[in-house]
Order: sequence, then structure tokens, then C-alpha cells
Amino acid sequence: MTLPCLFGRSRQFHRELETKWHRLYRLAYAWCHDTQLASDLVQESIVKALGNRKQLRESQAMDAWLFTILANCWRDHIRRSREMTDIDDVPLVHASNPETECGQLEIVCRVRAAIAELAIDQRQIITLVDLEGLAYDEVALVLGIPVGTVMSRLFRARRDLKRRLNEAETARNGQGQRIRSVI
Repeated sequence: MTLPCLFGRSRQFHRELETKWHRLYRLAYAWCHDTQLASDLVQESIVKALGNRKQLRESQAMDAWLFTILANCWRDHIRRSREMTDIDDVPLVHASNPETECGQLEIVCRVRAAIAELAIDQRQIITLVDLEGLAYDEVALVLGIPVGTVMSRLFRARRDLKRRLNEAETARNGQGQRIRSVI
């Protein structure tokens, strides 16, 4: 299906954007861990997508195109906020979370917390590749970096995530029991 067929009318494009909202929000929240900021970033991304919809050349590339817009909005936000505070000083983990009450969901919470502790470049790579399922070349396009950089950052991010999860598990149990595989 060609792009003019799929997005020929503005109404169809709006509907397609609506279906992508939750995915964009999930990604934005994984990066910033703030519900209001994630909503704002997604809204800003959608407004930019609507204004620049003629730049989208292939309908198959819509996800990568939207993630690129979201990543740019996130970068702009970080640049603006750096004047006020350093991003590493912002607490990214919420202390109270109802997920910790259930055994299975407790693991999800620990993994999310460990991801939140990663450096922003590693957090972006992990969320795009492992949580959103983008290919390396799509992630390279979204973040504006070479594919080799995506692979090396992903390797370091997974290694650091595994180390953080093992440290948290050791501290929690007081023993050497370790998580064998994260991804």
C-alpha cells in the first residue's frame, strides 16, 4: 500500500497517530519516568508529526519516524532542563509502586528501576531495541548514530543492567543468588 493511499486524507493520518499514542507514551515514560512529562513529550511529538506529515515517505517507516520525533523532543527537553539542573541529579525511580505487591510484577518493577538507573543513552537503546523491538538500523536512524554505536551501547547497557540487577538481588537476599539472564 502506498503512502498517498494510506494517508491521503488527514483523518486517516490522525487515526494512525492515535493508534501509536500508547507505544509512544510507553517509550517516553521509559525514558523519563514521569507521567506528565511523558504525556507532554508524546503530545509535542504528535503535533510535530502532524505538522510534518509530508516528510514521511514510506508508511512502513512510520514507527521509526515517530520514534525519531519523540527522541528529538526528549533531547530538546534535556537541553532545556540542563540549564536548571543536571539530568543525573533527577530521581528517576518511584519509591511506591503497587506492582511490588505481586511476585511476578515485582520483577518487572526491579527491572524498570534498574533501567531507570542506566545512563540516558543506554536507557534509550534498551527501550528501543529490547522493549519496543526496533531493529538496529531503525534505532540508528531514530537516535542519529551509526549502527555500530547502537550495537556497542546495547552491549554495555545489557551488561550494566545485568550487573545492577545482580547487585540488587544480592542486597535483597543477602546471598550470592543471581539473575542469570535479563534479556
